[in-house]
Amino acid sequence: MATKPTIYKQRIALSDLERNYYDSLNLTIALHPSETLERMTARVLAFCLNAQEGLSFTKGLSAVDEPDIWLKAMNDEIELWIDVGEPAVDRVKKAARQAKKMHVYSFNSKADVWWQQSKNKIEKFDVSVIQFDCLQIQNLASTLQRTSEWSITITGESAYIATNEGEFDVSWQTLKQV
Repeated sequence: MATKPTIYKQRIALSDLERNYYDSLNLTIALHPSETLERMTARVLAFCLNAQEGLSFTKGLSAVDEPDIWLKAMNDEIELWIDVGEPAVDRVKKAARQAKKMHVYSFNSKADVWWQQSKNKIEKFDVSVIQFDCLQIQNLASTLQRTSEWSITITGESAYIATNEGEFDVSWQTLKQV
């Protein structure tokens, strides 16, 4: 029998000062059995950085033909495709053709190596690549509870996150911008 995902619920007070976007999010996130808390944390932050009406988590690791997060138009066209991690160049190429916009959010210790190996090929596609600070993602992920409340303020290339377990800064670097 297959292991079921673990469900996390997060209430987030979001203030994105860069986009003048303010919202209260009630997210239900499924942690796939093979997924780490760090990856799930990066998914939540990627969602917040792109928050808008209609944005949603997909089946993620359970559906290889879908991104982690997407925004679909009423006619089922993919407006925004978001992958979290270090996708293969072929996946980036396919997604860049299927969606109007694509973003990749890398987050772990192998992200630098992935970018150096993939950079020349990925630069050919209309895709934005953002790299979260690995240690900061790990620190934030270590405090995750099954039910939690966060307050996130985004400014520049960083997010200030207040949780019941403490306060955290997560910064990122834009490796490629479209």
